Amino acid sequence: MQLKPPKHLSKEAASWWRSLIAEYEISDVAGLTLVTTAAECLDRMRAAQDAIRKHGEVIEDRYGSVKTNPACSLEKDSRNGLLAALKALNLDLEPVKPRGRPVAVPAWRG
Repeated sequence: MQLKPPKHLSKEAASWWRSLIAEYEISDVAGLTLVTTAAECLDRMRAAQDAIRKHGEVIEDRYGSVKTNPACSLEKDSRNGLLAALKALNLDLEPVKPRGRPVAVPAWRG
């Protein structure tokens, strides 16, 4: 049976959802929930990035004070949610690094 991404996801997030499901053969309920959460975070992060591009990283409030654009916090929180969901999936995101040389063991002199 071909799994389909939730309809509320953007095209980018839905494509990414399908890629993760296929590449890591995710079919259990917990895994699907985590992949969906990650894709939702991706959508939210992209929306925040669009708002930051449109309004800038800092904005002026109604009193004329310069403040950090609230979308910056949304972007950071969404990125953290995305990374947390990927971590919970236990996916190997980085290539395994080679171990160093083994420790030299002194020769036995008996």
